[in-house]
Amino acid sequence: MDIYKEFTFEAAHRLPKLPEDHKCWRLHGHSFVAEIHVGGELDPGFGWVADFAVITAAFQPLHDRLDHRYLNEIEGLENPTSENIARWIWRRLAPRLPGLSKVVLRETCTAGCVYLGEDE
Repeated sequence: MDIYKEFTFEAAHRLPKLPEDHKCWRLHGHSFVAEIHVGGELDPGFGWVADFAVITAAFQPLHDRLDHRYLNEIEGLENPTSENIARWIWRRLAPRLPGLSKVVLRETCTAGCVYLGEDE
């Protein structure tokens, strides 16, 4: 079973590898939504997969690094596509969040990505 906790952060970025005439090459911002999924067996004692507070505590340092920031200035996010941001989150969250199964990152209401740790 998977559970998830949703977090929001506001951030600016630009995609420097695109041609200068592409709108995303220019500096712009998003209201990002990150869903952090944890999978596992249902604990018979507690009746849950994991405590949502544990997910929140694990994500908080990342939220502090992302929220109201210029993403291009963060080490590892020099080309901050949704895909790269999701992978960046995974790589920092996985060591401190057992059962991490999926990172969903939405940059708009209709666009985003799902990262399942394929590159790890």
